[in-house]
Amino acid sequence: MSASFHIIDKSTWERTIYFDYYYSQIKCKYNLNANIDITHLVSEQKRRGIRFFPTMLYVIMKAVNQNKEFRMSFNVNGELGYWEEVVPCYTLFHPETRTFTDIWSEYYDDFDTFYHTVVEDMEKYRNVTGVIKARPEQPANFCPISCLPWLSFTAFAQDTYTESAFLFPLIKFGKYFEANGRLEIPISVFVSHAVADGYHTCKLINDMQDIARQF
Repeated sequence: MSASFHIIDKSTWERTIYFDYYYSQIKCKYNLNANIDITHLVSEQKRRGIRFFPTMLYVIMKAVNQNKEFRMSFNVNGELGYWEEVVPCYTLFHPETRTFTDIWSEYYDDFDTFYHTVVEDMEKYRNVTGVIKARPEQPANFCPISCLPWLSFTAFAQDTYTESAFLFPLIKFGKYFEANGRLEIPISVFVSHAVADGYHTCKLINDMQDIARQF
C-alpha cells in the first residue's frame, strides 16, 4: 500500500518559526521516557493466546498514526510535509549470534489484520542474517521501533554525530514489570524538536496509554 504525502505550506503553518529555530539554529533533539500501564493489555494478550511484541507494536503504531507530528519528513524534492500514515520498521533479534536485523510491515488500523501481517513477516524474515535490512524495499513512510526485552530501563537516550534530515521519532520499549499490583512498561521516544514539542510527545505517550487501556 502507498500512503499520501501532504506538503506543508510554511507560510501559514503554525509551527514554522519553531521548525526553523530547532532545525536550523539550535538543531535540538530530545528523549522523553515514561512508564505506561499495560495490565489490561497483557491480560487480553494472554487471554487470546497471542504474542506480546506485535500486540505492543500495534499500540505504538496506532498512537503514532493518530499524531501527524510523528509522521513528518521531507519528500524526494526536499519539501516538508507529513504522511497520511506510516508503517512500522522494527528489529528482529538473533540469539545465536546476538545480532539483529531490521524489517518492516504494512500498517493496518484493524488489530487482527495488523497482528497477522506482522507475525507472518517475522516468520518470513527471521532467518535472514548478515545484513542490517532483512526485508528490502523499505518505504519512505516508516517509523523505527525496537524492543529491549532484557531490562526495565528507567531512561534511554541516544545521539548521532552527524547532521540528519530524519524527522521520524525513534521509539523503544523495554521489559514490563509489576508495580503496586499493576504491570507497567518503559517507553522512550527520541524526537526532533523541530516537529514536536513536549506537549506533542506527551500526547503521543498518553495516546499509547489510552489505546492499551481500551485494547
